[in-house]
Amino acid sequence: MAIMKWLTVLLTVGLYAIPGVAVQDTKTEIHYYEQDNVTNRVPYFDNRFHIDAQLEEITLLFYRRSGTPPIILVRPDGSKIKVTNAEKGKVEWYDDTTFDMIRIVRPMPGPWQAIGAILPDSKIMIVSEVKLEVEPLADILLSGETLKITSKLYNQEKAIDDPLFNDVIKLTIDFYSTNNTGYDNFGAEPIEIGTFRDDGYELDEYARDGIFTGEFELNFSPGEWTPIYRVIMPMATRELRQKLVIVRPNPISIEVKPTTDPLAFHEVTIHIDDSYVDPDSLIFQGKITYPDRQSEPFAIMEGNGTARVKEIGYTEPGVHRITLNAFGNTKNGREFRLVVPDFTFNVEREGGPLVPSLDESSQSEAEKQAAALILKLEQEKEARELALKQAKEQKAAEAEAQAQKNIIMVIVANVILLLLAGVAVFFMKRKKQ
Repeated sequence: MAIMKWLTVLLTVGLYAIPGVAVQDTKTEIHYYEQDNVTNRVPYFDNRFHIDAQLEEITLLFYRRSGTPPIILVRPDGSKIKVTNAEKGKVEWYDDTTFDMIRIVRPMPGPWQAIGAILPDSKIMIVSEVKLEVEPLADILLSGETLKITSKLYNQEKAIDDPLFNDVIKLTIDFYSTNNTGYDNFGAEPIEIGTFRDDGYELDEYARDGIFTGEFELNFSPGEWTPIYRVIMPMATRELRQKLVIVRPNPISIEVKPTTDPLAFHEVTIHIDDSYVDPDSLIFQGKITYPDRQSEPFAIMEGNGTARVKEIGYTEPGVHRITLNAFGNTKNGREFRLVVPDFTFNVEREGGPLVPSLDESSQSEAEKQAAALILKLEQEKEARELALKQAKEQKAAEAEAQAQKNIIMVIVANVILLLLAGVAVFFMKRKKQ
């Protein structure tokens, strides 16, 4: 018989146990039997693995065909552990449609066996300590920008590259305010940012390559925040808390000088705060939406300094909306893309004063009042139209009710006439007799 070789791997590496290969665990190290395809060849359906006597706790993960029943574990003494008879306090079992995750306290030492519809290309995975490694966020973050970050999962120090593991875990990102009174986000609620994905969509380069990508927009209040990343598994949660970051205010603001001259142009000025960005690097892609809901795209590809000017042709009075995206570099050379808050301005009819309505962050008190007045007038107009509509409906209902009443009165009158005629005939016959 060929001699079996031992391969020792430190416990900090974690463990993937391939079905058909015996596995032995201790507190400090993990041993694999090296398969020589002659003497250590075990049929796949046996799914055998070995647990050492010194192991205090073990968490096993088995992948199986979707919709099949949970697996059954067979102890070395031949007794069986099922999801229905798992002993509380010693066995914790989570069964999903595609996998079983089982935690066993002080498992019986010796050869174990897993019975069930385990996937042919899956691995029996012993989960020791799953953690997430995430790239640190940039030093300069801007409100409104979209970030892409990548991460990798590890079981102890060994990278997890098993595509099936994606179905077992959920990776999330949340931002928590530090409640620093010196920033605008003091007292803000936690922000649920999103999840990491390894599906090949959006900014993820390759699906199921073991590298998880997160994309999110910093569309919340600037200020001091703590990013927290979570690895959520059926029976455990791991948390990674990064150092606090400061989200700076959006560096782009918009100013408009409207016109009422049909032959002139509205003058749009884009201001750039160069405290944290390189103004000469910025380019813009935007869209103007006119009062009749027609829209027209525009781009500003050239220019330098802290301002860009764009002329927009006059079409008609009413509310105009500007949507704008900016692309450029921060002071330290990092490329960014961000969304500028929508900007609206109103061109009044009859040549009256022009009242711009800006974003909340850049509005003056007078402009806020003017915008509120416009909104109030629109609401009053809608209320009048609604009241007129309701009055018409009520009048129509009353007319219909009156018509029905008239019909009923005619019917009753006819019935009374018929009754009177019958009575008259009756008395006339009686008189003749």
